[in-house]
Amino acid sequence: MKVIDKIRAAAAGGDANGSANGNGCDSSSNSKVVFSFEFFPPKTEDGVDNLFERMDRMVFHNPSFCDITWGAGGSTADLTLDIANKMQNIICVETMMHLTCTNMPVEKIDQALETIKSNGIQNVLALRGDPPHGQDKFVQIQGGFSCALDLVKHIRSKYGDYFGITVAGYPEAHPDMIGSDGFATLEDYHKDLAYLKQKVDAGADLIVTQLFYDTDIFLKFVNDCRQIGITCPIVPGIMPINNYKGFIRMTGFCKTKVPAEVTAALEPIKDNEEAVRAYGIHLGTEMCKKILAHGIKTVHLYTLNMEKSALAILMNLGLIEESKITRPLPWRPPTNVFRVKEDVRPIFWANRPKSYLSRTIGWDQYPHGRWGDSRNPSYGALSDYQFMRPRARGKKLLEEWAAPLKSVEDIYEKFKVYCLGKLKSSPWSELDGLQPETKIINEHLGKINLKGFLTINSQPAVNGEKSDSPSVGWGRPGGYVYQKAYLEFFCSKDKLNAIVDKCKSFPFVTYIAVNKGGSWISNVALTDVNAVTWGVFPAKEIIQPTVVDPASFSVWKDEAFEIWSRGWASLYPEGDPSRMLLEEVQSSYFLVSLVDNDYIHGDIFAVFADL
Repeated sequence: MKVIDKIRAAAAGGDANGSANGNGCDSSSNSKVVFSFEFFPPKTEDGVDNLFERMDRMVFHNPSFCDITWGAGGSTADLTLDIANKMQNIICVETMMHLTCTNMPVEKIDQALETIKSNGIQNVLALRGDPPHGQDKFVQIQGGFSCALDLVKHIRSKYGDYFGITVAGYPEAHPDMIGSDGFATLEDYHKDLAYLKQKVDAGADLIVTQLFYDTDIFLKFVNDCRQIGITCPIVPGIMPINNYKGFIRMTGFCKTKVPAEVTAALEPIKDNEEAVRAYGIHLGTEMCKKILAHGIKTVHLYTLNMEKSALAILMNLGLIEESKITRPLPWRPPTNVFRVKEDVRPIFWANRPKSYLSRTIGWDQYPHGRWGDSRNPSYGALSDYQFMRPRARGKKLLEEWAAPLKSVEDIYEKFKVYCLGKLKSSPWSELDGLQPETKIINEHLGKINLKGFLTINSQPAVNGEKSDSPSVGWGRPGGYVYQKAYLEFFCSKDKLNAIVDKCKSFPFVTYIAVNKGGSWISNVALTDVNAVTWGVFPAKEIIQPTVVDPASFSVWKDEAFEIWSRGWASLYPEGDPSRMLLEEVQSSYFLVSLVDNDYIHGDIFAVFADL
C-alpha cells in the first residue's frame, strides 16, 4: 500500500491501513497521528541480524511505514534491496526504500525499481544522494540523473501510478545552499522551495524533511510551502539525540541549526551518555508536542538503528503503550501488495511466521475469507533459509538448549521449563519467549510435557473475549474473539495410542498424527479444514484467520521434524550421546495436532488425565 494512502486514511479518521478513504490531509480532530521509523544498512552480518531483531520489536507498535537508506554513493545498494525485501515480506511492515542518483545509471535505477516492484514494494524516497566517499561534490554519472527531480520524472513516466514517491524537504534549505555562517540566503531558500514544488508537481506525493532542532523553523517551512501551492503532506523528520559526539557530527554534516538553549542544556552533560540520551528523549518529545499542537499529524523518527529513544518519545506522546500492542489479526498481516488481502493461515506456523512467509512467497493468490476458497498446496520446498538463525538467537539456544541429555526425561524437562516461561528460546519458535495467551495455560502445558507430550504450539479456548483483550485480543475495537483449544506436540507411538484410545470418550476432539516417515493416524479426512480462531466485529463479516488444514499439516510436519536435527541436535557435536538421543526421538515420535471443538464447555487437558 502507498504511504500517502495510509496518511490520507488516518487524516480522514481511518486506521492508517486504508480502512477509510480520504483525499485530504487535514488536521481534523478525529485524525490519527501517524508515526514511522528510518533505518540504515549495517556494515556487518551481525549488525544486519541485530537490525532485523530490533525492527521486529519496533514493528509490534504498528508504525505506518519504515524506510531504509541507500547508502552514500550507492555503496549499500545490494544490501538495501535485500533488507527492503525482507522488511516488506518477512518483517511485514510497509517499506519505503531510498533511491539515489549517485553512481546510478538509468539501467541500474530501473533494475532497482523492477526488483522492489516484483517484491511488492510500492514506496520510494527519491533523492539526488550524497557524493561518493572521498568526494566533496555530487557529479552526475554518465547515463544517470543529475538531481532528484529527474528521478521523480523518470519514475512517474515509466511506472505510472504504481509507486508512491516521497521526496526530501529542507526546512533550512539544502545543505549545499548553506554558507559558512550557517545560513542560506533568502534567495537560495526560496529557490530551494521552488525546486521542492517542481518535485511535487512532477509526481511526488509526500515530503519528509531533513532533521532539525528548531521547531519554529520547521513550522515556518510548512507555511512557506503552503504559500507557494505545495499541498501534499509534509512529514517532520525527528532525530533523537543519543550521544553528544554523534549529535555534533550529524548536525555538522547536515548543517543543521542548533538552538542556543539546546547547546546550553547539552554542554554540562556532554560526557554523560545516559544524561544526554535522557535529554534527547525530552527534547524530541517537546518538539513533537509542539508540532502536533499545530495540527500536523505525522512524525518520522530517524532511529540510527536504535530503538529506546524513539520508542520512549512515542510513549511520552501517548502514541504507543509498552503493555498494549494491538493486533489486526492473530498474526502480523502482510504488506506485500500482492498478498494484502490474505487473512487466513494454517495454525502450524504460528511460532514460525517468517518460515511460512518464505514458503508461500511464490503463490499466485492467497487465502481470503475462507481457506478452502483459494487454497494453494504448492508450498516452497524446505531450504537452509528455514533453519538459519540470527547469531544472537543461536547464542541463546546454545545457552538454553545445549546441556547434556541423558534420557528422554531430560528432554521432557527441557520442554516443561520452556512452557513455564523459564527459557526465552525454542528451536521450534522464531519468537522470543511465550505468547501472552500461552501464559493462560502454561501450568497445564508444563504437566503434560512432563508426561512426554512435547508441545510446540498451543492456544486456549476463548468464548467471546473482547477484541482489545491484552492476552487473546485481535482485530478492530468493539469486536469479540473466539477460539478452540489447540495443542500440537510430539509423543511416542505408545503415548499416541493412549491418546487415540482416550479420544473415543471425547467426541468433540479431533486429531491428526504423523511420523517422520509419513505414517498417518487421524479421525478427520484430509480435506476437513477446521477453523480454530474467528472474530465478530461491527459492520464486518465473520473473520476466521486461523485454521487446521490436514493437507498443510502434511507439509509442516517435514519442517517440524527437521528442527529436531537442524535446530536442536546440531547444537551437539557428531556422535555426542545427546545428539544421538534427539535423532532417535526424531525418527520414532509422532507429531500430533489436537483440537477440542467444544470451545464453551470443553477441557482439552482432560484428554491427558490418568495417562
